[in-house]
Amino acid sequence: MKFTKSSNPVFSQNRFDQMAQTTTSEGVMTVNGTVNKTLLLFGILLISAAVSWSSVAKGGSGMGFIAAGGIFGLIIAIATIFKPQWSPYTAPAYAFFEGLFVGGISALYAAAYSGIVFQAVGLTFSILFVLLLAYRSGLIKATPKFKRGIIIATGGVFFFYILNFVFSLFGGGVSLANFGLLGIGIQLVIVGVASLNLILDFDFIENGAKNGMPKYTEWFAGFGLMVTLVWLYLEILRLLSLLSNR
Repeated sequence: MKFTKSSNPVFSQNRFDQMAQTTTSEGVMTVNGTVNKTLLLFGILLISAAVSWSSVAKGGSGMGFIAAGGIFGLIIAIATIFKPQWSPYTAPAYAFFEGLFVGGISALYAAAYSGIVFQAVGLTFSILFVLLLAYRSGLIKATPKFKRGIIIATGGVFFFYILNFVFSLFGGGVSLANFGLLGIGIQLVIVGVASLNLILDFDFIENGAKNGMPKYTEWFAGFGLMVTLVWLYLEILRLLSLLSNR
């Protein structure tokens, strides 16, 4: 079986092929099953996010939750990508630790910028529903050319972040806040790239269901969609903070 490529590293072509070859007696992937599992994962994320948010609200720094969530979330995410069949167990664990990370980060932003978190959440889900509608209506299609463009753009964004992280270790690094309108423009482009990754995620879910992927793929697909949405949410937070500083 051949499936569409995605710039989301969770949904690579090799991963599709490996999973398609897996046999299971538990049934096959469905769109409804994927939606249900995605909602469950976000429920777990919201609960753990509330824990870390509450800690910051009570006067804690939140750095412990942020560090633990970031480190363990990354480890579990890598394990899930390399072992998709573990996703019924690793995806909920990832949601829990990612919630600690997101909740702590969100509380710090909320303390610095009033109302920014609710604005970011609203924009994130508005983009999700608008793009889902555009995809379902055929207004935006995941054509090969479209996919290549998003893959290149996403790779460029992550290359920029990696270089910036390396330079920051030596006292360098770039802050978009120092570039005024140019920095806002760059951040807006990054938000756009993160948003368009959702189209490729929708395409994976639809094609996975059509091609009878193993039942555990519902957890894996929910995990991948959550990765994209969390990335989009964090980028929107950064954009709104840049706009607030103007």
